[in-house]
Amino acid sequence: MKSLNRVILPLVLVAAAGAGAAIAATATTRTTATVKTAKVANLGTVLVTANGRTLYRYTPDRKGHSVCTGVCLTYWPALVVKATAKPVAGSGVKASLLGTIKAPHGMRQVTYAGFPLYRYGDDKKAGQVAGQGVQGTWYVVDAKGALVKKKAAGGGTTTTTTTTSTTTTTSSGGGGGGWG
Repeated sequence: MKSLNRVILPLVLVAAAGAGAAIAATATTRTTATVKTAKVANLGTVLVTANGRTLYRYTPDRKGHSVCTGVCLTYWPALVVKATAKPVAGSGVKASLLGTIKAPHGMRQVTYAGFPLYRYGDDKKAGQVAGQGVQGTWYVVDAKGALVKKKAAGGGTTTTTTTTSTTTTTSSGGGGGGWG
């Protein structure tokens, strides 16, 4: 039994350390998160981060509450800020619709019209919308806070991007699969 414990305990510790690293990698933050708008072919004007990364909403979420946790966050990194920071309204965004909710890891997740915002891990650069319509539950958000449920045009890239002077929340969350 002692030899079995010597094998199992290190495995449990490694697994726990890996889970902690995954959470940290999923939710890296800077001081502020700027949300602005950009025009996306076939989808219209949608919410993006300051560096042009498309923002999404998860339809099972409720106002003020996120249900995307654990593995979901590795594919769909939450837009988060430090607990004392507030999101910044960039061009085209109504400051009155921006807010935050408490995230499971002690930070604050940015919301728009009360709903949590996320990026998609397979969107590798500004303007990509590979997450649009994934599993029928992930959609881009317009400037009024409504879901845009149209299909993205081939490639789904933005036609405009602006501003590089503010910082945004970033993540090293992986892509693929479209966890829902």
